Amino acid sequence: MKRTTLILLLLALGMGGFVYFYEIQSAPQRQETQEKQQQIFTFKEDQIQSLRVMRQNQTLQFDRLKNGKTGWQMQAPEKVPASEGAIAYLLNLLVSGKSDRVLTVPAAQLSDYGLQQPQATVEVTLNDGKTHRLVLGRADFNRSFLYAQADPPTPQPERVSVLLVSANFENAVNRTLAEWKQASTSQQKSTEPLTNSENNKK
Repeated sequence: MKRTTLILLLLALGMGGFVYFYEIQSAPQRQETQEKQQQIFTFKEDQIQSLRVMRQNQTLQFDRLKNGKTGWQMQAPEKVPASEGAIAYLLNLLVSGKSDRVLTVPAAQLSDYGLQQPQATVEVTLNDGKTHRLVLGRADFNRSFLYAQADPPTPQPERVSVLLVSANFENAVNRTLAEWKQASTSQQKSTEPLTNSENNKK
């Protein structure tokens, strides 16, 4: 009985040590790994120097202003100041966006996810010259997520990774050309509420 009790006690101590190490000591490391797996990209917003949005019927090109200036300039299809709000919204999604889950599918099935002829491809160039691409396909069955590929390899292997990303990406890229431009001073004034004195004059 004593020998059996001693063996059981040693087993219990061994299991307790394993649980402590796994749950307490390695929890931060496992959480960090999980977060890295969910993050779409790891670059930061201030690293992005240029932005290209390629849609089926139009390509838009934006460059960050230099020489101490802030903001963005549209280079194509027109050369005009870009909308700070539209650019900031898309950049925030790219930098902070996470994938809900990752599917591994045959490359031949990419068309089933709308990724053979994507609704848009977003390409960013960083200050070190590296480029990253996010290919946006169709929405899932309840329109909660979009199917996407991050930095898809060329040529495509037989099996590829498909991400589920926020449906907000669809709103971020599907804007009219006017929405990508910085509003003129006259347009901004026309949207401002009238003061009481101006209302009285009317």
